[in-house]
Amino acid sequence: MKKQNSGSSSWLFNVTLITIAAAVALTGSLIPGTATAADVIKIGASAAKTGPLAGGTAVTHWPNIKLWVHQVNSRGGLQLKSGKAMIELVEYDDRTTPGEAIKNVQRMATQDKVDFIIPPYGTGFILATAPIFAKYGYPNIAVTAITDKIPELTKRYPSMFFTLGDTTAFAGSVAEILSKMRDEGKIGKRVAMVNVADAFGIELANAARPIFTKAGLEIVYDKSYPLGTQDLSPVIKGAKASNPDAFVAWSYPPDTFGLTEQAKIEGLNVKAFYTAVATAFPAFGGKFGKSAEGVLGAGGINPDTPEMQAYIKAHKEVTGKAPDGWASPVSYASLQILEKAIEGVGSKDRKAVIAYLKSSSFDTVIGPVKFKNQNNEKFWTVGQWQGGKFYGVSSTGRPGSKPVKIKTGW
Repeated sequence: MKKQNSGSSSWLFNVTLITIAAAVALTGSLIPGTATAADVIKIGASAAKTGPLAGGTAVTHWPNIKLWVHQVNSRGGLQLKSGKAMIELVEYDDRTTPGEAIKNVQRMATQDKVDFIIPPYGTGFILATAPIFAKYGYPNIAVTAITDKIPELTKRYPSMFFTLGDTTAFAGSVAEILSKMRDEGKIGKRVAMVNVADAFGIELANAARPIFTKAGLEIVYDKSYPLGTQDLSPVIKGAKASNPDAFVAWSYPPDTFGLTEQAKIEGLNVKAFYTAVATAFPAFGGKFGKSAEGVLGAGGINPDTPEMQAYIKAHKEVTGKAPDGWASPVSYASLQILEKAIEGVGSKDRKAVIAYLKSSSFDTVIGPVKFKNQNNEKFWTVGQWQGGKFYGVSSTGRPGSKPVKIKTGW
């Protein structure tokens, strides 16, 4: 890992270079008449390593890139028509700052001249950098973006693809679960709803209000808070004072942990408790232990499939930690898709890779993926901690969902 400085602290970055010597070591002794060295394919990645979103990227984003690069280079690189191509990974820290993310992607495209770019982490950051991907013709598999603007964005940016889902589906699944619990007499209709004041949280809260109302749910508390808020006790105290039957937070990793912690402290005991991003993190289950049982959150997986078990095993072996139960495997799947598209084309031709992404089906760790109008329409929407694992309980077409359980205190 080597640090370089371009003259400004904003351009600090790390470069991981898998050298030609390593390629030779992997492929064996050179033989007369064969390629004298492996080709190199440069892939750039920019996401938070510092700032409020660094905790999320350290679980979902960077480990999966590490795993994928390790696996590809361990088998000699990506298979192109010209031969194997080892991955040279260029990494940047966006410091949880959209402006820095934009500069990083611009730099990778114009100065580093990378062949492909892995999009940043988080809806707001992906949307902020989308014009740069489009301008320079990079395929943009926007793996950690959730938005209802997918039709508009894919029309505006023909190289942009979505894998994680849309806002309406996520809000609608939560509403469906809560209204079913109400109809079964397990909870009442009163919902306390809060959101992080970021593109992700704002859009989900805006979508949820009419969806919840249509489902016969009454939002009795509606509060937003800035990204990076340290003291979330006023938010939870306000929610508890509203006497809700259910609590829903459209939250990012730091606040998912903070809100849950405060709910325990303040005794916010509801039978349906939902927090969004990071509820699926292994650290969530580790921190809250038995108190995590019954907590609902964004995403989910079926951890019992052979493909998922093999992925979890490899993730632990290479990165030293477990993946999360939602966006980690989707992030890895997006890299599998990029790999298959590059190898399917057999070159670094980005225009051809984009066309391949639009026309092909991909077998991945999350199951088959086929983009329809540049969108993956089958995804998990809600998961729940059950028996120490985070299982999917609602999806738009993924098999293996579990029945929802009532939360019985902390």
